[in-house]
Amino acid sequence: MEAELAGEAGAKRAPRLAERLADAAGAYERSRFDDARRMLRGLAEEAPRAAAVRELYGLTLYRLGRWLPASKELEAYRLLTGAVDQHPALADCYRALGRWKKVADLWEELREASPSAELVAEGRIVAAGALADKGDTRGGIALLEAGRIEVARPKDHHLRMQYALADLYERAGDVPRARELFRRVQARDPEFFDITDRIKALA
Repeated sequence: MEAELAGEAGAKRAPRLAERLADAAGAYERSRFDDARRMLRGLAEEAPRAAAVRELYGLTLYRLGRWLPASKELEAYRLLTGAVDQHPALADCYRALGRWKKVADLWEELREASPSAELVAEGRIVAAGALADKGDTRGGIALLEAGRIEVARPKDHHLRMQYALADLYERAGDVPRARELFRRVQARDPEFFDITDRIKALA
């Protein structure tokens, strides 16, 4: 990371920039997103080709719900690295902005890259949600059901897909199926998101 910063700002300034980046990362980890944003804004201006800076700045803006600037930073990270690991967050920005083709294109890139199961699951959830948002709830359900949801020992990403699928079934008006899926998630993790409230709302 320091070498990357040195290439941008010079060897003398790199240690100080690395320290500032570490401070921003610490603020981000403590959910102090406004503090992290203030730190990272200047860093992004000083080292615009430092992928680590653009990535963290983009994720910070994403957590703040600032979709357009977040998408710009995460696109910069994508172009600098060629990586797909932030595709779900970037696609979620485009989903919030109603840019459906961008969401679909990112999902296709992620699917073809076949990174970790967790990352593909996150991308699938965003892509399915985008389909539902634009009126194709059944298409979103089909996309989620095409994923590997039913496993003997579900991990967090399996539960996230089941939760998202339950949400789409509720949106489609299939309350019994939504309730069944929400209860399945609750059985595995009673503290998962707002699962108790979602089940109560369907009672």
